[in-house]
Amino acid sequence: MASNLMTKKANAPKANSARVKPEVVAPTPKAPGFSLFKLLDKYTNVDALFEEGVPLKYLPHVLFITGITLFYIGNTHYAEKTIRRIDKIKVETEDLRADYTTLKSDYMEASKQSEVARNVAPLGLIESSSPPYQVIVPADEY
Repeated sequence: MASNLMTKKANAPKANSARVKPEVVAPTPKAPGFSLFKLLDKYTNVDALFEEGVPLKYLPHVLFITGITLFYIGNTHYAEKTIRRIDKIKVETEDLRADYTTLKSDYMEASKQSEVARNVAPLGLIESSSPPYQVIVPADEY
């Protein structure tokens, strides 16, 4: 027989009996100390506000303050997100400015007359040694 199927047999049938309540030990009083909640309870009489139920006359003010608080929190999150985005764009702009300066200096170097002559020499082109001259066409010839 399997061990998990074996059950313990009761010696005697159980009868209904009254439960014995454990003795309640009174808590020992604590030494007086500082507590924020005791201080708040002492100086704010919130219980008097709720004696007759929830005071609905304060509800518009509470909702207005809640709305302003939510707007303030959302505005703070939006401002922080915008500042992070500005910092990210500022770094990207500095990188692009550095790339622009590098490319501009490379272009200025490559567009010098000596560099152009050196780059087109393999194509068989040579630099002209005579200065350019102006061709004048009479008005009646054109």
